[in-house]
Amino acid sequence: MNEKNARFPQQGYRLGVLGGGQLGKMLGIAAADWHLPICFLDRSAGFPAGGVSPCFTEGSFAEYDDVLAFGRQMDTVTIEIEHVNVNALMELERQGIRVHPRPQALAIIKDKGLQKQFYTDHQFPTAPFVLYESEDHIRRAVRSGELGLPFVQKTRTAGYDGKGVQRIGSEEELEHLLPGPSLVERQVNIAKELAVIAARNPSGEVAAFPMVEMEFNPRANLVEFLLCPARVSRELAQEAEALAKRLIKTFDICGLLAVEFFLSEEGELLVNEVAPRPHNSGHHTIDSCATSQFQQHLRAVLDLPLGSTELQQPAVMVNILGAPEHTGPPRYEGIENCLHLPGVHLHLYGKEVTKPFRKMGHVTVTAAKAEDAIQLAREVRSRLRVIAD
Repeated sequence: MNEKNARFPQQGYRLGVLGGGQLGKMLGIAAADWHLPICFLDRSAGFPAGGVSPCFTEGSFAEYDDVLAFGRQMDTVTIEIEHVNVNALMELERQGIRVHPRPQALAIIKDKGLQKQFYTDHQFPTAPFVLYESEDHIRRAVRSGELGLPFVQKTRTAGYDGKGVQRIGSEEELEHLLPGPSLVERQVNIAKELAVIAARNPSGEVAAFPMVEMEFNPRANLVEFLLCPARVSRELAQEAEALAKRLIKTFDICGLLAVEFFLSEEGELLVNEVAPRPHNSGHHTIDSCATSQFQQHLRAVLDLPLGSTELQQPAVMVNILGAPEHTGPPRYEGIENCLHLPGVHLHLYGKEVTKPFRKMGHVTVTAAKAEDAIQLAREVRSRLRVIAD
């Protein structure tokens, strides 16, 4: 099937997704509007995407042979998580399978050290950083005076949902450094954490969703509260959207690219990191934008026209996190009280086990005024709880 004939998938067209978590589930729901079946590869069909797709292959997206065998059956392969076997994706591409995002770009993004060097090489603003081979090298750099405190350590690979990132503020905390190769950034005095999701298709169309503002859970280091539109100047929002569009073109990625920014107290906009897939910072688009990020990703990887990214109503997204010290089959408390509130849109992921701070779902609150959405979202956050049954 050539690229032109694939612009709208015909009967028998197979789109494969590496990963079967909640992002896969929401991709599957978006695809159902077009009666477009999606196949997933992940360890268990009991994962969230298994509930929306009869085409689920059990295997590991990190294993070369599993990815190769799965991908050979597809017309196009995409991802819902970065930690996939890139070598297998490169081989699939050599065999004529369309792969989005481009495996060469994914290899850079998977390694935070290479990712940061990419920003420097292509003149994207980012916090100064140094790469270290091990935690012992970091300790020696501090004791020699080469590296000052405080700083943020990020493991170069395998970080996800707040894992692999920590702040070191004293010499005593050096004993708790994360093992393995890392990058170390000077601590930025952060005024706001922001994000923009850009989309690009093989025909060269590029679009960006309106900027969002994020608040992070201080214990879990993952997004707990998100507001769109962000409370920033129009000029700053336009600057961030332009950077996100330039990044997705510079990486030569088709699909989505979520770009997270720091806004420093000095007013400097810095690229923190990116994710080449649907992202937590775009969940609100399902209920508040003309096109959701999930449908936009499908449009982009299938080389269909990109949809409008217009924000139709202010929105606040609240992640539903597993309660601390609770592990086991989930029980949701307060759902009825939340659904009684106007503009509340509930999305549960169907995970079989809750764990402390695990993402179990999200709620988007829409309202005519941002202030009203914020107030309602705070009520939702106070009423809704996930505990082990």
